[in-house]
Amino acid sequence: MKAPPGRAELEGLKRGAGPDAAELARRLRRDTQGEVFFDAASRGRYATDASIYQIMPVGVFVPRSTQDVATAMAIARELQVPLLSRGAGSSQCGQTTGAALVIDHSKHLRKVLNVDAPALRATVEPGLVLDHLNAQLKPHGLWFPVDVSTSAQATLGGMAGNNSCGSRSIAYGNMVHNVAGIDAWLADGTLAKFGPLETLGARERGIADFVRGLADTHRTQIEEHWPKVMRRVAGYNLDIFHPQSERPYTDDGRVNLAHLLVGSEGTLAITERLHLRLSPLPRAKVLGVLNFASFHAAMDSAQHIVKLGPSAVELVDRTMIELARANPAFRPVIEAALIGRPEAILLVEFSGDERGGLLRQLRQLVELMSDLGHPGCVVEMPDEAPQKALWEVRKAGLNIMMSLKGDGKPVSFIEDCAVPLQHLAGYTDALTEVFARHGTRGTWYAHASVGTLHVRPILDMRQGGPNGGAAKMRAIAEEAAALVRRYKGAYSGEHGDGLCRGEWVRWQFGPALDDALRAIKQHLDPGKLLNPGKIIDPPKMDDASLFRYAPGYRTIPLQPVFDWSAWNVQNDPVTEATTAPGTGGDSTGGLAKAVEMCNNNGHCRKFDAGTMCPSYRVTRDEVHLTRGRANTLRLALSGQIEGGLTSDAVQAALDLCVGCKGCRRDCPTGVDMAMMKLEFLAQRALERGVSLRDRLIARLPDLARLASRLPWLFNLRDTLPGAAALSERWLGLSARRTLPRWRRDTFHAAAPRLALASREQVLAAHARDGKGVLLFVDTFNGYFESENAIDAVRVLQAAGYSVHVATHADGRLPCCGRTLMAAGLAGEAKARARHLLATFEPFVDAGISVVGLEPSCLLTLRDEMLVMGLGDAAQRLAAKALLFEEFLARENQAGRLRLPLRPAAKALLVHGHCHQKAFGAMPPVLEVLRLIPGAEVSLIESSCCGMAGSFGFDATHHEVSMQMAELSLLPAVREAPEAIVVADGASCRHQIADGAQRQALHVARVLASHLIPR
Repeated sequence: MKAPPGRAELEGLKRGAGPDAAELARRLRRDTQGEVFFDAASRGRYATDASIYQIMPVGVFVPRSTQDVATAMAIARELQVPLLSRGAGSSQCGQTTGAALVIDHSKHLRKVLNVDAPALRATVEPGLVLDHLNAQLKPHGLWFPVDVSTSAQATLGGMAGNNSCGSRSIAYGNMVHNVAGIDAWLADGTLAKFGPLETLGARERGIADFVRGLADTHRTQIEEHWPKVMRRVAGYNLDIFHPQSERPYTDDGRVNLAHLLVGSEGTLAITERLHLRLSPLPRAKVLGVLNFASFHAAMDSAQHIVKLGPSAVELVDRTMIELARANPAFRPVIEAALIGRPEAILLVEFSGDERGGLLRQLRQLVELMSDLGHPGCVVEMPDEAPQKALWEVRKAGLNIMMSLKGDGKPVSFIEDCAVPLQHLAGYTDALTEVFARHGTRGTWYAHASVGTLHVRPILDMRQGGPNGGAAKMRAIAEEAAALVRRYKGAYSGEHGDGLCRGEWVRWQFGPALDDALRAIKQHLDPGKLLNPGKIIDPPKMDDASLFRYAPGYRTIPLQPVFDWSAWNVQNDPVTEATTAPGTGGDSTGGLAKAVEMCNNNGHCRKFDAGTMCPSYRVTRDEVHLTRGRANTLRLALSGQIEGGLTSDAVQAALDLCVGCKGCRRDCPTGVDMAMMKLEFLAQRALERGVSLRDRLIARLPDLARLASRLPWLFNLRDTLPGAAALSERWLGLSARRTLPRWRRDTFHAAAPRLALASREQVLAAHARDGKGVLLFVDTFNGYFESENAIDAVRVLQAAGYSVHVATHADGRLPCCGRTLMAAGLAGEAKARARHLLATFEPFVDAGISVVGLEPSCLLTLRDEMLVMGLGDAAQRLAAKALLFEEFLARENQAGRLRLPLRPAAKALLVHGHCHQKAFGAMPPVLEVLRLIPGAEVSLIESSCCGMAGSFGFDATHHEVSMQMAELSLLPAVREAPEAIVVADGASCRHQIADGAQRQALHVARVLASHLIPR
């Protein structure tokens, strides 16, 4: 194996070579229209990808046009600064980390330039996301079939740079088989057009002749050393002139020079546009889920299954099954696919134009499994909805696997070795034994159809020495390499070379071919400016100085305000069992370990379903992404950002976080950025204090009783000319917003007319027939929109429940403390929570449900109050705390609900509050509304409404707030002018009123309006 770079060269790789970065930044700002970031926090956010590595870039450049890219390349070339192209930044091997000027193509260079449907061709910019391309192709009945699991965030340029593959490569091939041409800038600034040989210009022909000469010279070595499996993505595609893969590069045998660039990881050229081959969308799909009692049986069956002509055969092992079952979003989906407790399952898909033929193939699969000695192991899924749901679980495989708490993590370095199918069972058995010898284990999943299984042994890269993570990684890699060679496979089968497999290129191909690859790099990039240190002359994979968490990594001492001890654990790499909370040795009490759960996979960059991440969806900025925020916090907590956790850099990163908690549910590793922001706000408030505006908003519940007595005075801001403008100048409240209106006719005023039960009466009712309810009337529904609370009482009473509204001894309504937490006043919030707990405790101890109307308030009882140090009483309250619809749905499912409702006259259009979505509380909303006879209920597929408590009232946030609402919520409301708009969140209703001039109603009001009088 060739020696790695010398120390001086390696230090240059880590630090970046060339002149003062300030000159580069100055010229980029002067000569381009792009965005230029050279501050430590921005560079730190781009220093990592989804690998174990971290290298600080020289700077970050976000071009607005292709001309910006060309200009930036010219400036960098003149100043001798390396360049690194980046898409989603989700590379697993360190391809997109380096001491270079990072060019982020994903924000602006993401257009579909042309679609030629009859020719099955599309031309796209490199920053376009795969799912976004396929959404535009769907009306044409076409798709781009390299369906990687990260399709919601993977860019086409990154996929080409990596030679991505996907679940259905057995049917459609790798990226290289689906690229028809690439227009790219060479290192000298020439815009070259790479395509079929007969279309090449003079410069491109010269490159082709040079590569052909190398290929002819080394033909014998190519035939001897080049892996024959389709899943080989290492090095450069020198074999385009003498193809070795079981699947030829082209259907007609012609040579396409663009294939030289595919898989080159941005080391040979920088892509300007890609010309893609498209495929017809399959009109039908069926799925068979094979349940195996042993992992070996699953692996041994793959070679037989592929003979039936499936479009995919994907593995999910026992560990992955259990991790999926532990995720609330995935549990019902995975359980529907299981028969008993299998050690592994295979997802076998058949796709085509004729459904009948596919069903016959599915029956053949059932017969084959019986013939192989596995009768009754197939769960048949002929319908699209369950198939789609299960594929989403499979696509989340890596992220599910990375949800393990503790310093030991599944590490990517041998996760995509590919072997011929007949050797798959033997290879996986042998590698499992390798893991065991080194005191760890691996979780297996992915592409059984092509002999590429993703497996990551659990290693603690922070541990140094002969038994540390780096040493074990080296030892396992060497033994895995020997197995790959024994079984005539490829060491790099899907995720590229980068930093963790670059040094194995020479091992895979031999010294002569490695030198030939180096000659290609020298010919196209003689100055070594394009992503240096990848593929050619890479560093050692286990150079700890390049690790994100190197031995010696430390976090700053910090006393957290909230309880993060659940994350402060260590794990056993074999059993994956974790130690007791608080035993992980985290100097921040678990906060840092919670932050470090982000593995940079970029799942938060998605735009399709779910809530995460609304601020990124409107800005497309890395800083306003869950991943970007987590990296900022990690850097701050480890002393890599000046000022630490309370720094302005952290403030800037968290500024647009609306606390939606979408990441709490949507992030596969459970990063709860909303909770992390509350910790930051509390720490910053302790250090710097709280502004007058924030104090006023925090005291809103305290002001409520006084304001309700003098509503005309407190409403002057919206009635007195010029007052709104003054409030923006003095308090930062947007003059373009109306504030919630104070009123005299509060819930307190109406309570005497509502026949509410006393404490004794509700306790007696619950003891008698279980029909006692404690209604939690929050500040918003008690003082601003009292109709909601009044109608909730009416509905519950109509259903036969005895309703008690708890108040404190002084008559005040209980408060969850959320406004205080949002201002950073965590200490006062905890005191408020203790008061609420004491008031509710007698009812909770009696087994009475606490029913709330405002999602953010009620769900505080199930979330934030559990990390306030309030003990078992908080846990008991959380177990009894239900949203209004959750309670009604539970009672209905138990057969106890009798609610007389008249038929619906209008359709119901529902917007879910972010916290309802985060806690899986939307199904009960839809279920309860469908109790209305004839109700047509539809859910708006929306992210955050953008109001988010006080966020949308802030003048500096108003524009972003409205952009969030305009993504899907407001257009959907406008498109349904006759429908009743339903929204439980007070902020959501306010945003809908401001943005669409429509009144949205709480579910309680909708139900009350449909009650049949008795």
